[in-house]
Amino acid sequence: MSTVNAYAATSADAPLVPATVERREVGPRDVLIEIKFCGICHSDIHHVRGEWGPVTYPVAPGHEIAGVVAEVGPQVTRHAVGDRVGVGCMVNSCRECPPCRSGEEQYCLNGTVFTYGSIDRDGTDTNGGYTTHIVVDEDFVVGIPEGLALDEAAPLLCAGITTYSPLKRWGAGHGKKVAVVGLGGLGHMGVKLAHAMGAEVTVLSQSLKKQADGLRLGADDYYATSDPGTFERLAGTYDIILNTVSAKLDIDAYLSLLALDGAMVNVGAPPEPLSLNAFSVMSRRRSFAGSMIGGIAETQEMLNFCAGHGVGAEIEPIPAEKINEAYERVLGSDVRYRFVIDISTLG
Repeated sequence: MSTVNAYAATSADAPLVPATVERREVGPRDVLIEIKFCGICHSDIHHVRGEWGPVTYPVAPGHEIAGVVAEVGPQVTRHAVGDRVGVGCMVNSCRECPPCRSGEEQYCLNGTVFTYGSIDRDGTDTNGGYTTHIVVDEDFVVGIPEGLALDEAAPLLCAGITTYSPLKRWGAGHGKKVAVVGLGGLGHMGVKLAHAMGAEVTVLSQSLKKQADGLRLGADDYYATSDPGTFERLAGTYDIILNTVSAKLDIDAYLSLLALDGAMVNVGAPPEPLSLNAFSVMSRRRSFAGSMIGGIAETQEMLNFCAGHGVGAEIEPIPAEKINEAYERVLGSDVRYRFVIDISTLG
């Protein structure tokens, strides 16, 4: 074991503080990554504050990791020292169940090992990217193409793949109309990616205060959902609605915006259950679905797509000492659109 510098939570109600965490020694198939940047995801806040279940403290969160390979094990073939690489929301899985064998490791039937807050297959606790270094099995490390800046690539490892995967699965592209609910950390990536795929894109947001941003990012239209006329005007319009917000919505109202065979896909994580009327989906053969990140192969595909289309996250870089301030700003929706920690400031 070795220790590395980190910013970590020591309890649910305490601010994150400078700390150290342990990393296992580099094994035969492991990659040691010197982390350069790590994005701040709303999930980090939920986890460290104990809002998604029991937490083993201290814990260093962070699953939007971009860095450079510093060392590889003797059996590693996919990555070499000096490569630009990334790590997303998971660092291991059983590799044997049907989802794993089909490249959907995020749905591992025997338990996906998440980048922080999990126990890895070797029994070690996982800690994430608010650290200077991380050791990860080579199969869960992706390459970051040269066309992507590392800081703008970091949020793609969560926000990017979380929106890319459902857009691809439900057929976003030329001739399709896509509505993105919310223009935040996830939503802004949904707009950029749907636009790059060739779809006609609309943002549905509570107000028009981010309209200029939405249009700049690639939206063709922008509507305020606080205006009751919006739902009347847009009824039966969209092939895909990508819901990126973590608030309780009137699902029936949004389903009414779908065209025949349209799908509403939920990628936000609201804290309370959602409900819908069965006739909302039956009336036009609509679907209400959910999606969670993407497999490793699809994550690599997404990064290659982003590099080829000039798509990166809209970021606000911060030093490590501003992490707690950034958390409060995330909770207040005061970021456009992803905080990214400069890990060099960890020392």
